[in-house]
Amino acid sequence: MRKLIVAEHIGLDGVIQGPGGPEEDPIGGFSLGGWTVPYSDEAIGRDLQDMFSQPFELLLGRRTYDIWAAYWPHVKASNAIADQFNSVPKHVATHRTGTLDWHNSHALQGDLAGAVRALKRKNGVHLLTWGSSDLVRQLLAAGLVDEFRLMIYPVVIGHGKRLFGDNAQPSSFTLTQSTRTAGGVLLARYARSGEVRTGTFKDSE
Repeated sequence: MRKLIVAEHIGLDGVIQGPGGPEEDPIGGFSLGGWTVPYSDEAIGRDLQDMFSQPFELLLGRRTYDIWAAYWPHVKASNAIADQFNSVPKHVATHRTGTLDWHNSHALQGDLAGAVRALKRKNGVHLLTWGSSDLVRQLLAAGLVDEFRLMIYPVVIGHGKRLFGDNAQPSSFTLTQSTRTAGGVLLARYARSGEVRTGTFKDSE
């Protein structure tokens, strides 16, 4: 079974909305788009290059898909990330199945959790989800996320779309790798390791 990896730029308060620029995702009156830009450096670039060096297929929510479909096909051909995004299969959670014009895009049919489980059972490269806050919360509720690759920024955004909702399936994750950039961004990888363990301090009192 192939892995489902969720990658996100995320603030300390869990906000993931509009990391790349003011016009990226102003839904809900979000006015702080571009909050990652002051922290951009070579270390973050290397982390992204490392992530994209492994084969993957994209699994996207409709809003993120529309944002990317309006941008990446128009990036110059010499951009390696653009080449990847434009060519790889893109699986999209959407009810508007007839409007997926970006090359190699496919609508997920029927029940979302069931469709993603079927994708994971197929032989192939891992699935990479980015942005797509509504989709990610549904994946977490169904227990389908195998790994997080988080770029955790030292900012509190205060409002906006967040990574985690109240319905995530309780799960334990193991920190498998972490790096701190000069700007204080934590580049962290977490792999799913099982159920949440509990205990008590009562016996030690």
